[in-house]
Amino acid sequence: MARRSPPRNGVGGHDFDSKKKRKVAEIHQALSSDPIDVATLRRMAISEGGLLTDEIRCKVWPKLLSVNTDELPPPPAGKELREDNKDYQQVLLDVRRSLRRFPPGMPDDQREGLQEELIDIILHVLKRNPQLHYYQGYHDIVVTFLLVVGDRLATALVEKLSTHHLRDFMDPTMDNTKHILNYLMPIIDQVNPEVHDFMQSAEVGTIFALSWLITWFGHVLSDFRHVVRLYDFFLACHPLMPIYFAAVIVLYREQEVLDCECDMASVHHLLSQIPQDLPYETLISRAGDLFVQFPPSELAREAAQQQAERTAASTFKDFELASVQQRPDTVLRQRFRERLRGEERTKSILTKPRTNRFVKLAVMGLTVALGAAALAVVKSALEWAPKFELQIFP
Repeated sequence: MARRSPPRNGVGGHDFDSKKKRKVAEIHQALSSDPIDVATLRRMAISEGGLLTDEIRCKVWPKLLSVNTDELPPPPAGKELREDNKDYQQVLLDVRRSLRRFPPGMPDDQREGLQEELIDIILHVLKRNPQLHYYQGYHDIVVTFLLVVGDRLATALVEKLSTHHLRDFMDPTMDNTKHILNYLMPIIDQVNPEVHDFMQSAEVGTIFALSWLITWFGHVLSDFRHVVRLYDFFLACHPLMPIYFAAVIVLYREQEVLDCECDMASVHHLLSQIPQDLPYETLISRAGDLFVQFPPSELAREAAQQQAERTAASTFKDFELASVQQRPDTVLRQRFRERLRGEERTKSILTKPRTNRFVKLAVMGLTVALGAAALAVVKSALEWAPKFELQIFP
């Protein structure tokens, strides 16, 4: 049932084939290691091109989420799930409206069959986890997993994702979702105070980014290759990475924002219409850099509007999981720091974040090709990952 990826899936250049072969070999070596080298798999998912194909995603996504593919549950039983289910009607409506999420040209009967599977996966996860609450947009995430890995594996992956990365979106209220959105403006402020102040003056808020965040951009991007590329990135990272990616989209559109009329309606309209031709690899790299420079712990004071311990992102420190031996990013984090020390005037720039020099440094100067920055992000993901990842890292 898995959808086959186009051969280039987001990677360009004349040396694509040789880079792809090297990357595929490194992924297979990590999968064959004993224990499996999850740190390398995370690094591969973050670095340019992501995991390249859906065949590879079927093997790597479960490792990133610590799902045992040898013990998958049977396919969800539709009739039993739908009887007297309080969410069934809303899920049905949302899935029926999801036609654009399926590949163009797919036969109607095949699409309708997938839509039925999509409903069953969602209801199955909700039934097994009564603490989770359905939200509109959840189906946009689930359908991505269904199209890539098929119904059985998608069910297991979505259940794990729902109880970890997506947990805050599935609370009874939107309080925690709003809290996560509140990280957006502090990130923008650190990099480009002019854009931040303009948006504050326009009183645009952050609601324009809500659908980006809660669907992992699945609802707003029309090219499925770009969606799965972002899923590679987000699955390998800290649960707040989607809000960093949202921030770099706004920062990338700096001139459009500043040229806009400074009123809520105009700015909201501009930002809610996400461009489809974004330079995704560049933005992924910048999001990784910003996460390293401005980790959530440093932004929490500005973003906090409720008790911090209620969010999945804030329980980050509770997951003391992976062994030091499985963190090759430690060396590259040191390289990242050495690079900072070697840059002339870096210290003064970092202590004066509102200077133009800092803006250039943050957005351009430190944008590495996802080397040190990416691997620092890998470390954060390993520290956050689900507790029974200890089975992989004894």
